[in-house]
Amino acid sequence: MILTILTLTSFAILVRILVNPLANVFQKQLAQRTADPLFIMSVTYGVLMAVSLVFWPQLRLVGLSTEFWQSMLVSSLFAMFGNVFLVRAIHIGDLSVLGPINAYKAVVGMLFSIFLLNEIPGWWGVAGVLLIVAGSYVVLNDKEQRVRQSGFLGVIGLVKRPEVKLRLVALVLSAIDGAFLKKAIILSTPTIAFFYWCLLGFGFTLIWIIRTMRTTWRGQITVFLAQKTTYLALCVTIGISQMASNIALAAMPVGYVLALFQISALVSVLFGYQFFREQGILRKLIGAGIMVGGAALITVLG
Repeated sequence: MILTILTLTSFAILVRILVNPLANVFQKQLAQRTADPLFIMSVTYGVLMAVSLVFWPQLRLVGLSTEFWQSMLVSSLFAMFGNVFLVRAIHIGDLSVLGPINAYKAVVGMLFSIFLLNEIPGWWGVAGVLLIVAGSYVVLNDKEQRVRQSGFLGVIGLVKRPEVKLRLVALVLSAIDGAFLKKAIILSTPTIAFFYWCLLGFGFTLIWIIRTMRTTWRGQITVFLAQKTTYLALCVTIGISQMASNIALAAMPVGYVLALFQISALVSVLFGYQFFREQGILRKLIGAGIMVGGAALITVLG
């Protein structure tokens, strides 16, 4: 994996590490300004789909296998639910906590890629997983929580927190999405997979909006017009982040890619302090650093 340094793949991973936490900042800002998470993701998908059609007019429905469409449908559906739950978690929780929790995605993605893509990790990968789990406990286990509960009961208490539950569900869904998305990329290209990820995601969210937001969508349009600059910034960062993810997935095993992405946990902790003045930053940085070490172990030696 070291040989990927100074290549397009390593550049894509670096971009993803830096840009994705910034997208989370914009998502949290919009949610705090009464934008609905479902509407946020629908706008994001719709704008990216329109941009794709403008810049890649050669995209067509023909020449793609049934297996591609099956993988793309599953990937897009899981991605939609995962992204909506993610924004809801970010709305009520701290970026400096929820960012590092995302490191579990590498674990889930690795498990699914074993069965779906036959990508088998090594023993060092298992050691990396244990580091990720240990680091997440340091991030989540604040002083107040330690006073009330300790050990296994403390862990259970942490998992019961609403924002943590939402984030865990979101990362499981997005990890499954990553495994199926890689399969779709193998059967096409990163660009084609990106376009249909946007197109199908927009279609799924639009159906969800029609069924659940019949009385509130007009108010969301008002919020959109008032916050159009933040919406634009979100679309740009999500678009860059997803395209970078596709490029990385095309060249590396899913578990390793998702593990490398977890270096962004450090960026999320810093952004949480910088933009929202979240507390306990030193402890969270230590925990995030342990998780990054686990991710690096999976990638370099796994």
